[in-house]
Amino acid sequence: METSPVTCRTLEEFYHIDGHTFEKQYKEVLSGYRNWEQLSHAGEWMLFPENMGPYLAIDETSLSNGELYTFVTNRDACTRECSLVAVVAGTKSEDVMGQ
Repeated sequence: METSPVTCRTLEEFYHIDGHTFEKQYKEVLSGYRNWEQLSHAGEWMLFPENMGPYLAIDETSLSNGELYTFVTNRDACTRECSLVAVVAGTKSEDVMGQ
């Protein structure tokens, strides 16, 4: 049985709440985002060492506004949950290796 994700818009319609306010409160309070240990450098790089494996893949992509990022993933995870090892802003080798 496949389930669809619950969005703030869904909660807004079902519970008659302000979805925008709930989304903001979730980010600022409920999610623990402000206490996240990687918050101070997340704009430049993020590392998830618990997802490391013997075979890694590296790829780059352009997200919104032409921002370039390098992604390192665990090949054994086959793009499933826990496959992301690192994300680094930029695609130059010195940027990626410096983090």
